[in-house]
Amino acid sequence: MISFSPSEEQKMVINTVKQFATDVMRKKYRECEESGEIPAEVIDTAWELGLVISCIPEEHGGAGWEHSAVTGALLAEELAWGDLAMAMHILTPSLAILPIVEMGTEEQKRKYLPPLCGGAFTAATAALTEPRYNFDAGALQTTASKNGGYMLNGSKCLVPLADGAPFTLVYARDGKENQCFIVDKGTQGLAVGEKEKNMGVRALATYGLELKDCRVPAGNKLGGDKGCNFARLDNLSRVALASLAVGVARGALEFSRDYARERHTFGEPIGSRQAIAFMLADMAIEIDASRLMNWEAAWKLDRREDATREACLAKAYADGMVMLCTDYAVQVMGGHGYVRDNPVELWFRNGRGFTAFTGMAIV
Repeated sequence: MISFSPSEEQKMVINTVKQFATDVMRKKYRECEESGEIPAEVIDTAWELGLVISCIPEEHGGAGWEHSAVTGALLAEELAWGDLAMAMHILTPSLAILPIVEMGTEEQKRKYLPPLCGGAFTAATAALTEPRYNFDAGALQTTASKNGGYMLNGSKCLVPLADGAPFTLVYARDGKENQCFIVDKGTQGLAVGEKEKNMGVRALATYGLELKDCRVPAGNKLGGDKGCNFARLDNLSRVALASLAVGVARGALEFSRDYARERHTFGEPIGSRQAIAFMLADMAIEIDASRLMNWEAAWKLDRREDATREACLAKAYADGMVMLCTDYAVQVMGGHGYVRDNPVELWFRNGRGFTAFTGMAIV
């Protein structure tokens, strides 16, 4: 049976991240959005919490916690409630850590995990999305041709923190299936483009990648000869993104709800009017529905069951849910919702990105 009672460990994670989101992220989000950068001290403080590297085995420098998609979903929601751009920046190393921990060879774990366990944030990342209108994560056009090692060719976009990453996990088509390849910084044939200018999450640095006859050793194929389970990694990413969407939507609901209670016209709070009250109620319903769908997918992933159906539904539902909730938040606040002094316009722009954020987070 599914339990809705978090464990003591999960309660600790929720409380720790909630405190960080309240004390740090909520006080810096607008400054980061306007400048397009996240202060180093914010990232350093988040890194010191040890949440991102907690699942790395002790022999490789981590805390050795058992990986849990449910715990990751709880963590991601709280971070996104603080700020989406900062949350995705903080979680970016997980794009490399989790696949290697779960599916890497012992040699890959020994080589790539210990450098990520130092005292400073290290921006390892992964590249999945391709810059084309008919992009399908299940049918990548980036190719990996075996020729002694592997030759990678293709283009990627929306790769977080690629400019400073010591290595990038690049997803490519190897024969008839998607596989993942560890590409070290400076590998010949790998070119990192200019920082992308995005509609939302402007404080998160994303880049395009060009791979032209980019040769990687055979030992850099994730999982070695047997490869990786791309479907599981894809589902873990769907759960992460759905959790982030819930966090953004929850912030929008709480802010607009409080505004509707405090804003009075004609002698009464605007929240007492049906048009406003119904929007707030719909937001609460949609958020709870999305969260529960996502928890089911995460629960099945933790049980090592096939969760493709549940993860796909949770992600698709969350994409629509976050747009509805952030749009309603703007409407509840009227003209004030369109003004940059209030956060709902930022959450609306951030929420619109979830349909394009494929593979940009994992828990």
